[in-house]
Amino acid sequence: MAETFLKSSCIPCPEELAPYFISRNKHFVLYQGESLKVMKLFPSECFDMIFVDAPFFISKRGKVHFSQDIPFEKQSKWNRTEVHQRNYDFTKKWLSECQRLMKPNASIWISGINEIIHIVGCVLAELDFKILNGITLTKTSSPKQSFRCFADASRTILWVGRHKKCKHTFNYKLMKFLNNGKQMKSVWSLEELASTDKRFKKQTAIKPLALLERIIAASTHEDDIILSPFTRSSTAGVASSRLKRKFVGIEQEPEYLDISIKRYKKEFLKYGYSNLLNIEKRIDNHYKNTESSLTLFS
Repeated sequence: MAETFLKSSCIPCPEELAPYFISRNKHFVLYQGESLKVMKLFPSECFDMIFVDAPFFISKRGKVHFSQDIPFEKQSKWNRTEVHQRNYDFTKKWLSECQRLMKPNASIWISGINEIIHIVGCVLAELDFKILNGITLTKTSSPKQSFRCFADASRTILWVGRHKKCKHTFNYKLMKFLNNGKQMKSVWSLEELASTDKRFKKQTAIKPLALLERIIAASTHEDDIILSPFTRSSTAGVASSRLKRKFVGIEQEPEYLDISIKRYKKEFLKYGYSNLLNIEKRIDNHYKNTESSLTLFS
């Protein structure tokens, strides 16, 4: 029954695995399991956009752990060479699988701490992705650090096309409108975008909802299908729903999946669609009317 519902909403679904949660409109779907294993169950070229908060292995107290949350400076120095190689190998595996799942003109957004984002960059070059932009997120507050370096006040998000000839979606007119009529630059302020409900802020690296809304609005259209293979608390999923996009999230831990469901019910079902939808429609109507006027006078 679950598979029939998903197919009726045009969301790809693995027949071997039942969803953990399906929204009533069948546009928000969560799966529980190891991300790589679940991703392999989906057919090729079925997603319009992917968002990944890059996972990584860390060395802590003599053991290697898997994490998205623990800053590199808090890790132990034990066997970092082994950890680096495991990070590179694992990053290549999930990026290869993402590339298989992306439609020919799809794009992927990847965020991560400094130590993992540079590994991601190397793997992207190896797999022949097309790097479109490196978005710099600035923040005024930063954790206490050594007096021997600058305070860390930024994070990087990579926006990447599936391959070198990818004709990716970029809603230039919408982004220009949001930036007061000027072309939006690749430096964004986190403080201006911060809007997440702190009651559901379990993970330390949670992204502001408005940040994901901007990312999704910039690079997709209504009814496009978005994947978050390491979804955690599903900020990308809530943003997708608020923008009338379809969403598939994968997460291994039930605790995070339950948080995702709570956030979906709180931040979408209760508060509804994003204001960006109205802006999108106004811009589309404006340019359609302009084109019609030009056609009449031509």
